Amino acid sequence: MSVQQEAGSGGEVLEVWIDQDLCTGDGICAQYAPAVFELDIDGLAYVKSSDDVMLQDRGATTPVPLPLLTDVVDSARECPGECIHVRRVSDRVEVYGPDSE
Repeated sequence: MSVQQEAGSGGEVLEVWIDQDLCTGDGICAQYAPAVFELDIDGLAYVKSSDDVMLQDRGATTPVPLPLLTDVVDSARECPGECIHVRRVSDRVEVYGPDSE
């Protein structure tokens, strides 16, 4: 089953956020999906808005572009800090990341 099928065939909108308290600064996320993640000068990863602005507010979220969904999910799966959370916007249920079921 593809990541898109797992996320829901109903075209559900997903968002991603990073828990900087758990971020190890390895940069794997920025390697997988540089359009979505960026490392800051503090050595931690942050999500970026759709217009490429780093969002540094605690708990800041950004939509997951469908073409980048697999890269974002791979980032969440491979993150050594287990700090990347991908959830449905409609009900805020985490579908990928450390708190997913």
